[in-house]
Amino acid sequence: MFRQLTDRLYVSPQISVDQVETAKALGVTMIINNRPDDEEPGQTNGAAVEAAAIDAGVAYAAVPVAHGGFAPWQLDGMAAAIEQAGEGKILAYCRSGTRSTLLWALTRARAGDDADALSAQATAAGYDLGPVRQIMDALKPA
Repeated sequence: MFRQLTDRLYVSPQISVDQVETAKALGVTMIINNRPDDEEPGQTNGAAVEAAAIDAGVAYAAVPVAHGGFAPWQLDGMAAAIEQAGEGKILAYCRSGTRSTLLWALTRARAGDDADALSAQATAAGYDLGPVRQIMDALKPA
């Protein structure tokens, strides 16, 4: 269920409270929720995942992304959560893992990472950065 993008970052579809322990067993020290609450009936609420993370000793951050696109504050929030994780492993989730992957790629492109390398990492995990490739190129520092 968790797909590995980098040696430190996993992405996944919506997680349950029980999957927090699974993530912790993989060495995850930070969970980033990229899914707005109440996006669909029956999804696990972010507060429930946060409470389970805190109980498990795992840090938690919410940087929700709706289907309307990405805003600078979301890139800032993702970058801050990744930085807060330090050297620990991270699990970012949304409905399918796609928005988490795209937000990660935009954040890393803005930080100066090579867009082709990011695309290769995403493709290896089963995700396509095509929808944000032009934005990644535009975000690249001069």
